[in-house]
Amino acid sequence: MMETVKDYFGAAVFDDRVMKATLPAKVYDSLKKTIDEGKELDLSVANAVAAAMRDWAVAKGATHFTHWFQPLTGITAEKHDSFITPAPDGGVIMEFSGKELIRGEPDASSFPSGGLRATFEARGYTAWDPTSYAFIKGKTLCIPTAFCAYGGEALDQKTPLLRSMEALNVQAKRVLRLFGKTDVKRVVTNVGPEQEYFLVDKKLYDQRLDLRLTGRTLFGALSPKGQEMDDHYFGVIRPRVAAFMEELNEELWKLGILAKTEHNEVAPAQHELAPIYTTANLATDQNQLTMEIMQKVAAKHGLVCLLQEKPFAGVNGSGKHNNWSIATDAGQNLLSPGETPYENAQFLLFLCAVIRAVDEYQDLLRISVATAGNDHRLGANEAPPAVVSIFLGDELNGVLEAIENDAPYHGAAHTKMKLGVDILPKFNRDTTDRNRTSPFAFTGNKFEFRMLGSANSIACANVMLNTAVAESLRQFADELESAADFETALHALIRRTVREHKRIIFNGNGYDEAWIAEAEARGLLNYRTTADCMPHLLDRKNRELLTSHGVFSEAELASRCEIMLENYCKTICIEARTMVTMARTQIAPAVGSFAAATAANAACKKTLCGALACRYETELVETLSALTDEIAARTAALETEISALSGGVAEEAARIRDAVLPAMEALRGVCDEAERKTAKTSWPFPTYAELLFGV
Repeated sequence: MMETVKDYFGAAVFDDRVMKATLPAKVYDSLKKTIDEGKELDLSVANAVAAAMRDWAVAKGATHFTHWFQPLTGITAEKHDSFITPAPDGGVIMEFSGKELIRGEPDASSFPSGGLRATFEARGYTAWDPTSYAFIKGKTLCIPTAFCAYGGEALDQKTPLLRSMEALNVQAKRVLRLFGKTDVKRVVTNVGPEQEYFLVDKKLYDQRLDLRLTGRTLFGALSPKGQEMDDHYFGVIRPRVAAFMEELNEELWKLGILAKTEHNEVAPAQHELAPIYTTANLATDQNQLTMEIMQKVAAKHGLVCLLQEKPFAGVNGSGKHNNWSIATDAGQNLLSPGETPYENAQFLLFLCAVIRAVDEYQDLLRISVATAGNDHRLGANEAPPAVVSIFLGDELNGVLEAIENDAPYHGAAHTKMKLGVDILPKFNRDTTDRNRTSPFAFTGNKFEFRMLGSANSIACANVMLNTAVAESLRQFADELESAADFETALHALIRRTVREHKRIIFNGNGYDEAWIAEAEARGLLNYRTTADCMPHLLDRKNRELLTSHGVFSEAELASRCEIMLENYCKTICIEARTMVTMARTQIAPAVGSFAAATAANAACKKTLCGALACRYETELVETLSALTDEIAARTAALETEISALSGGVAEEAARIRDAVLPAMEALRGVCDEAERKTAKTSWPFPTYAELLFGV
């Protein structure tokens, strides 16, 4: 009998079904209270869970366990220990204690700490996160954990995310109690990250030093055909890619990851995977796993999965759309308007909390997606601009305008779509369109934060979003709890919030240059690069927000600013040095050799017939010789700019933005021109046409 998805879904996960079947009832109930209500975990419960987890994992062939965590490297980390312990008879027994489950001790000095840890201060701790299920990868039981320094400072992505979720939970419950919802035990944020990626042939990838070292092409003339025909988007999936997607789905489903939608994206060789959304913490863990498994499965199919935000110039880059909503433990979506959003005061208050949060902390949202790779993508007619704004659509916009003006709202009519063919079903048109150019768009019962880069962890974006909304809800609750008349105060609060923060709402075309000018006139921020925005993480209002809700300490914030700027500088310096190497050792020699071969060919022809003009060869040799001279000059100029980098990371980042990146662009421009003039057989690595259309 053929095994179905239902048979193997979650087979590699120690999930609620397994816990219920393997744990004593009292242990299971206690653990569920820890997971669902944040109750403290008892060591005796941890011991029982560890024993059941070990037995389950060993039965599935596991020999090792690891604390799986997310340091500030952007990827995950793991240190494997076997279950074996010496037995008195000379054999071994398989042991795993509650203490081993709860705590591990990786070296904290070898991970980015932004000054929180000195090299000689090695001790750090990993701590089990029971809200994220353990899983088996290969022969290893992976236990999701937080990661902190010896002094308790968070050195990972998970810890601030959990803190931000708790901050929002606390403030949202205060607001819900004002509406009589006293039975709500917990409020959570749910997230569904849509993941875009490129697939290229591994044999071609291996021939490109830039792809191997940086994840993106630093050189490359445009292919004669790119995405102009719009024929790749939602097109028929090629057999090789379909086979990759099929195996990817199987591996993700075994890990309980709800991979749902797959399709070709706009750019050639680009694709997308979207899951069903789950709690922000679990979604973050699962997205990190998804990116890892994409790369492993691609390798089995002779492919390489590129997650860099802009691997190819001239075609769309890859983003990660963070679909975000708020829900109660009973499953009520607090961002669902219902049939009459004008009358749904609770929805309107939570909507206003989001509007206020995005307007007040637009800089933090921009910072949360800032990387060297994503800077190439934002605002490039494929992604939202670097200016943060909110799309609400016509109906909600009309509701808010009616509230602001204290006027009646008559509602948007449901328009029947007429398709002109009787056999096709009739259906009502949605009352609001979708806006793919908006950085932060309301899509019916959730917001889609579209600015994240494809390689980003979604943790940072959700930390900032959760905390900013928690602050709005805190201020709302403070005001409404002390009001003499709740309904009057509620109406006044919603009306005032709309008036004070409507500048952030924009329903038009975010790609239009006129919008950028209008946004600046409205007072909205336009931080074009990581170097522009990252120092603002330490602005007073941002420090007060993040420390007052216990999401970061002052030291943790300073360390993250340092780490992010350092990552920006290191990333671009690696790219710049790679360009110098490729230009000197591959491109210039190839162009020079082709010029010499062309000159020899002309000389040979003139030997046969001195009257031949050989204009083509002569002009080409002159052009190529000038290009090789310019390549040498541009390479030297870039090397000089790299050597001139000094000072603190903020100063270095600014110089990289102002001097190194322009020098890189100048070198690329002349090398790409040389590619267009050089015979394909002489060019030292695969071209865009081969990379984008060779799968």
